[in-house]
Amino acid sequence: MIDVLIIGSGPAGLSAAIYARRANLNVTVLEKLYMGLGQVAESRQVDNYLGMPGMNGYDMGEAFRRHANDFGAEFLEGEAAEIKKEGDIFCIVLKDGERLSARTVIYAAGAAHRHLGVVGEDVLAGRGVSYCAVCDGAFYRKKIVAVAGGGDTALDDALYLSEMCSKVYLIHRREEFRGAKATLLKLREKENVTILAPAVINKVKGENKVSGIVLSDGSEIECQGLFVAVGMEPQTELLKGVVTLDKTGYVVADETGKTSVDGFFVAGDVRAKALRQVVTAAADGANAAVFAAEYLRGLAL
Repeated sequence: MIDVLIIGSGPAGLSAAIYARRANLNVTVLEKLYMGLGQVAESRQVDNYLGMPGMNGYDMGEAFRRHANDFGAEFLEGEAAEIKKEGDIFCIVLKDGERLSARTVIYAAGAAHRHLGVVGEDVLAGRGVSYCAVCDGAFYRKKIVAVAGGGDTALDDALYLSEMCSKVYLIHRREEFRGAKATLLKLREKENVTILAPAVINKVKGENKVSGIVLSDGSEIECQGLFVAVGMEPQTELLKGVVTLDKTGYVVADETGKTSVDGFFVAGDVRAKALRQVVTAAADGANAAVFAAEYLRGLAL
């Protein structure tokens, strides 16, 4: 019987594993990909994690994994296909038919950035194409960048980047923006911000790094960075009908990680919250593990 089954091996899951092991609980980390490290592994450089500035994201992910492994967490490669609770025990059925039994579950499967799906985007991801302005914006000081999107994230990213970049293009496929009118007004007042709407990006140019973008009308914009802010998709298809999700698919839970089902916790980008960063994922994992341990102590009474 597993005390704590953690689904997901990114910063949230690995942080949870460390805290659960420190509580002397047996821990299994279920990872969909062999030696998976989560989205942090895709970052060329992480410059805002306390005490580890300038670290390559893959190296950071490996350091997190070694820490959890050294503390005695077990790792199992597999993908959950079904989760159900039978009494006080969770039954997890994997896609290969294997069944796991756990007293608690910490779900830390994360959320995936939506892509534009244009030529050059995937090839140049991490080499000028970014999905997080807070993470990577500092690398583009005094450079020209473009932001794709029309929601609050895109508007906030453009405003954030305008404080450090020489020029920011905000590109949206529709004339109307979904983001806050107040933020849009601030952007229109910025001398180094140009808003192009409606406009559609067709291609990202560059050999080893981004050199520009091509719009659907054939016009080209020279830039060194493209920040894609067209939304995220929480990996919660498996949880529909299991725990309460918000209207966008994120798991409803406060900072304890407690969900609508006793013994089922959530951590990281998949939780409904405002900021999704490595540091907040790690904090979520710690909280979820601490309260999972508290829940288990209650069962033992």
